[in-house]
Amino acid sequence: MSVSVTWPQALAWRLRRQFVDPVAGPDAVSVVRRLTGVQAQVASSAELAVAVRHAAPRPGEIDDALWRDRTLVKTWTARGTLHLVPADELAAHTAVLGSFRHWEKGSWQRGHGVGAAEVAAILEAVPAALAGRALTREELVEAVIAATGDAHLREALTSGWGVLLKPLSFLGELCYGPPRAGRVTFVSPRDWLAGHRPGSLPPEEAGVRLVRSFLSAHGPTTPEAFDAWLYRGGARKAALRGWFGDLAPELAEVEVEGRPMTILAEHLDDLAATAPTAGVHLLPGFDQYILGAPRDLTPLLPAAARPKVSRAAGWISPVVVHQGRVAGVWEAKDGGIALDLFEDVPAAPLAAAVERVEALLRRGRPGA
Repeated sequence: MSVSVTWPQALAWRLRRQFVDPVAGPDAVSVVRRLTGVQAQVASSAELAVAVRHAAPRPGEIDDALWRDRTLVKTWTARGTLHLVPADELAAHTAVLGSFRHWEKGSWQRGHGVGAAEVAAILEAVPAALAGRALTREELVEAVIAATGDAHLREALTSGWGVLLKPLSFLGELCYGPPRAGRVTFVSPRDWLAGHRPGSLPPEEAGVRLVRSFLSAHGPTTPEAFDAWLYRGGARKAALRGWFGDLAPELAEVEVEGRPMTILAEHLDDLAATAPTAGVHLLPGFDQYILGAPRDLTPLLPAAARPKVSRAAGWISPVVVHQGRVAGVWEAKDGGIALDLFEDVPAAPLAAAVERVEALLRRGRPGA
């Protein structure tokens, strides 16, 4: 028998599963784990994404998890963007993304000004350079040039958003290390994380793990939406079908206002029993609540509001969420928060949400 729910129910369920409504995240690592990673291209947005979901956020908790406890890792994963991921889940991300091998395509190489031999040389030189030590980007580039004798690589490796280093991240051979004098460093996950061995997890098993994790926070959804989140639709269709097919015994079908979607079977009854929420929440830029959903999901993001949320160069604005729906955008300005609302939002809960995020922002400033 088919189960049908409304979008207000589905969005309320997502907010609850993502520790937003109610705020129920027990610690930073648990929040990151539940969200299947947190985009960290803008570090302050990643910190706020965790803090707004954390029942008792603690200053410095993410840095401690990254550099002291090593329970979180910062590296390029989904969509080729920087993410925080739990250290014990890095192998699943790298097994899947490393299987794409898009850097072997001639079009990719030509687009980044390198040849196949140079890509192969980088893939060999970087792990050797990072063995047992942390290097800044400049130090890593010089080490690669010294190893390969190819000075042309200096321009290729220092331009763009680290695009020639991303294949190493996807292969599990590179991640961020502790900052040195305010500068980024890179380390080898083999050395940095106890027990990490690239290639130890089959891509088929890793794909199932990622789908299961994604569904637990972003369901109900579709394989196409997962594919868009993972690598902008870049997964091989056979692999995508295989992941969902292997997970089929754990899945259930649900109709969301007539739209067929998939959810973990263990969550079906909970979803069906979920009531719509009247809550108001402020979420930061690049938040997983937005990134994990299709851009054309108008019950979440009204078409007229899309240009203010999904902006040029892939920028995703901070949003005001009311009843699970994007009702406006916001920005930190002059020590407070400036709102741009698209829809009516109840004044009292909005004021409370603004006050909470302002307090979190103040706490995150040096000396606060």
